[in-house]
Amino acid sequence: MPHALRKSLTRIALIAALLLFSGCSMLRLSYDNGPQLAWWWLDGYVDFSREQAPHAKHAIHQWFGWHRATQLPEYADWLAAIRSRIDGELTPTQVCSWSDELQNIIAPAFDHAVHLGTPVALRLNETQWRHLEKRYAKSNQELREDFLQPDPEDRLRASIKRTVKRIENLYGDIDKAQRRFIIASLEASPFNPEAWLTERQRRQQETLRTLRQLAAESAVPEQATASLRKLIEHTHRSDDPDYRAYQLKLAEHTCGFIARMHNSTTPVQRQHAHDKLKGWETDFRALMIDNRMQTALE
Repeated sequence: MPHALRKSLTRIALIAALLLFSGCSMLRLSYDNGPQLAWWWLDGYVDFSREQAPHAKHAIHQWFGWHRATQLPEYADWLAAIRSRIDGELTPTQVCSWSDELQNIIAPAFDHAVHLGTPVALRLNETQWRHLEKRYAKSNQELREDFLQPDPEDRLRASIKRTVKRIENLYGDIDKAQRRFIIASLEASPFNPEAWLTERQRRQQETLRTLRQLAAESAVPEQATASLRKLIEHTHRSDDPDYRAYQLKLAEHTCGFIARMHNSTTPVQRQHAHDKLKGWETDFRALMIDNRMQTALE
């Protein structure tokens, strides 16, 4: 499965947990249009041929049908469990445990994507790998512009803006003391965008090498599936020991930051978070009902 497919499916699978959407209606709209959005995204990376397009579209629709029917209930239940715990104080250990829970919850989505995506990946050719490589270069340049501003002050300001936007999306407006805390935490963060970009480029090259190797060896689907699963595993847990150590250090800092940020919130802010999570949970359950109604009519 190309990196683009993993990224597209990740956006859907983490739609609630990333806390990036502006409202419940946006979540439902995004999910309902997910197959078309995923197709546009993937085609922009791979540039499917006329013969390949039906296979890719079919795999995407199969994945969304399976995901809506089997995975959304667990997402909704997970949101409900999180919502029931945010009225009180949080610890970094709790936050990290939720992250681990989420990884386990979304694992089936990646695994099923590999299962459906393998035949699609095996149909790609050298022209498309070159197109994918160019698209990787473009996305990396966009990342540089967003995260690697030459001026350190500009870079910090951009990071503050992103972080405040995400926090206010969940908790509502923050006060000056909370903003100062965010700035101090970002200044102390081990986040290294240069290392992130280097690792990202390394994984992209690993993806391209894997795809070319599978084609050169005329790999059978079982072999290809195993290789693609390894790519996904390396996305979550780097096979580079130094970068893996960095990932763990960053995760520890992030869990601490989230816990302390939550513990600084007011009852009004926590109610805002409670309502936001409830809205997402309600949307997931509505999507489940829509699916059952559609199935009953078929």
